[in-house]
Amino acid sequence: MALNVKLQAFEGPLDLLLHLIDKNKVDIYDIPIVTITEQYLDYVRQMETEDMNVMSEFLVMAATLIDIKCKMLLPAEVNEEGEEEDPRAELVEKLLEYKMYKYMSFELRDRQIDAQKTFFKSSTMPKEITDYTAPIDYEDLIGDLTLAKLHSIFKDAVKRQNDRVDPIRNTFGNIEKEEIDLEAKEAYIRAFIQSHREFSFRKLLELGRNKMEIIITFLIVLELIKIGQITIRQNAIFDDITVTSNVAA
Repeated sequence: MALNVKLQAFEGPLDLLLHLIDKNKVDIYDIPIVTITEQYLDYVRQMETEDMNVMSEFLVMAATLIDIKCKMLLPAEVNEEGEEEDPRAELVEKLLEYKMYKYMSFELRDRQIDAQKTFFKSSTMPKEITDYTAPIDYEDLIGDLTLAKLHSIFKDAVKRQNDRVDPIRNTFGNIEKEEIDLEAKEAYIRAFIQSHREFSFRKLLELGRNKMEIIITFLIVLELIKIGQITIRQNAIFDDITVTSNVAA
């Protein structure tokens, strides 16, 4: 069955396939792949475009259709559940997804058009009314409040604010980040090892001024062990560790 689609422009190969399915009035879940492929190829042959990016998309889909057509001529493949696989299933899924997004774009376009028809009337209220401010009756506003009552309310507010303060954490003061120069620390440790040659690991750690320096010292020592510049030994569990330099003096 011939179908004239040569004069129409399509946004892509999926758009063309949907048009062919609608024109042939066929079920998208049961596409007559032979008929649709012939009509699709007929359109591709008549395409007049020098944009290879656009043309390549249509040619890829043409190759896909031909591949599906060939698979349908062969015995159907069976999946792990023992059911026959339809070569058209993946194409149908893509068409349904594209159709959903296309209809969503139509809905958004209609909403945009409807929004353009909305108009708002400018205000025509007289300036005397818009500038009017109701007078304040301070006596009515204060009511039966007295200076003593206001002072009592103020003290309650201050007390609630003080109760929010954590009496323990509030005494910590400022927490400042400890800055350590890694290169300088590593140079210091190397110089210490070079000058002492053999020493107690505990003695080296005790030179750290704070917890962070001790951790950095420990990591630098591990790195020096890894690259073979120092050797450590421990005679028994919980004994002190002795560090020996392997670098020539």
